[in-house]
Amino acid sequence: MMMKKKVCTYAIVLVALLLVEVIPKGESVTCSPVELSPCLGAITSSSPPSSTCCQKVREQRPCLCGYLKNPSLRQYVNSPGARRVASSCGVPFPTC
Repeated sequence: MMMKKKVCTYAIVLVALLLVEVIPKGESVTCSPVELSPCLGAITSSSPPSSTCCQKVREQRPCLCGYLKNPSLRQYVNSPGARRVASSCGVPFPTC
């Protein structure tokens, strides 16, 4: 089980790094899944999200639908851990 969590964490990081295609959305937000890296620990475990994580989730909120529509990111962004982190940070999970 621990190995599976490590593999999942590495997969998230790898996907985020491979998707360096930063997609600008609007004027104030740059959509980049790498911005959510402070949340990896909270997403892959039962630990609460840090204040930095919650700040990043709030900043990236306009980008979440784009992440959900991306086949490479969907499984991570739509995971129970990611939903729990969004809820803990007070960010409603988008319905796209």
